[in-house]
Amino acid sequence: MSNASNVSAGKPKITGAINVAPKGTPLPTSPTEELDSAFKNLGYCSDAGLTNSTNLETNNIKAWGGDTVLVIQSSKEDTFNFELIEIKNVDVLKFVYGMANVSGDLETGIVITANNKDVDQVSIVIDMILSGNTLKRIVIPTASLSEIGDLTYSDEDAVGYDTTVNCIPDSEGNTHYEYMIAAAAPSA
Repeated sequence: MSNASNVSAGKPKITGAINVAPKGTPLPTSPTEELDSAFKNLGYCSDAGLTNSTNLETNNIKAWGGDTVLVIQSSKEDTFNFELIEIKNVDVLKFVYGMANVSGDLETGIVITANNKDVDQVSIVIDMILSGNTLKRIVIPTASLSEIGDLTYSDEDAVGYDTTVNCIPDSEGNTHYEYMIAAAAPSA
């Protein structure tokens, strides 16, 4: 039976949705568990939100006569895309350019070195609130930055890092985990 209360939109937690830590940091296994202190919040994302894409490739096996008799999965890619718009946030810069390529802070001055070195693999936790005050957490044990969109500096839009990460399978072959729970209603 259809149930309209199962239909939802997703909003970031008020404290920010995207949290990044070095790969190997202890990961949460519920939507309410406190994050390890190694996780750094990346602040505001653009209003485009979060996009999770799955690229599934299959091979169709055909029988004599042309009927498809078997479909074999040959690969599956899991990616997340989001645009980080706090471009003065040092943790955002370290995520985009790599830990070793960013030093300093806004008070003393930030130095970014752009180069062809591999960017660090990280763990990502994404926290959001669905309709009806349902908490949702996505945990990516190993994420590798795979794409950064063009940076446009203009007086009409916020500057942002449009980023895509590839999810690398963990030791159990899982690329990410999702946890949801109905949050208790605020007490009066």
